[in-house]
Amino acid sequence: MPKQYLPLLGQPIALYSFYTFSQMREVKEIIVVCDPSYKDIFEDTKEEIQVDLKFTLPGKERQDSVYSGLQAVDSGSELVCIHDSARPLVSHGDIEKVLKDGWENGAAVLGVPVKATIKEANSESFVVKTLDRKTLWEMQTPQVIKPSLLKRGFELVNREGLEVTDDVSIVEHLRHPVYVTEGSYTNIKVTTPDDLLLAERILNIDVGEPSP
Repeated sequence: MPKQYLPLLGQPIALYSFYTFSQMREVKEIIVVCDPSYKDIFEDTKEEIQVDLKFTLPGKERQDSVYSGLQAVDSGSELVCIHDSARPLVSHGDIEKVLKDGWENGAAVLGVPVKATIKEANSESFVVKTLDRKTLWEMQTPQVIKPSLLKRGFELVNREGLEVTDDVSIVEHLRHPVYVTEGSYTNIKVTTPDDLLLAERILNIDVGEPSP
């Protein structure tokens, strides 16, 4: 089972951010890019949410899945907000900040300053240099981009056969500036069992329950 559908305190991980977005007045529709076998998880929420719900099929790579979702975006949308459903703890406040910055700059991404010392190593595992962490940010989601800009970025990426690891990289290929909105360290990506335990602990603290 893909990690975003594993239970987190009794609820699929993907539904946490899904509900967060569905409660925001800025959000008019949610496009879920997923395998059809998992549609029921989201369709079962229809009576609880006030936004339009659409589905598209995932692609081979992340950028293909984003492109698939982009095709379903309403033509009147002013911003596209792309979120990784394996990040269940994103907050309303951080989403609002990155939406504002995306609107003002055309593209924005949540990120946090890197805490650790980062070193670049060569193929033989010897240190080449130590990077200045004051200029380094760890990227998160959501990543917010104006639809027209994202479409132009995809035209370039598809035409030149480029591979990108995150969504704003598509815009970077257009030489368009991307603003980094400072987010929260609690906006973790759940990829390992340890991450799942950490997410449970954060949720327990948020609701005021004792945590082990």
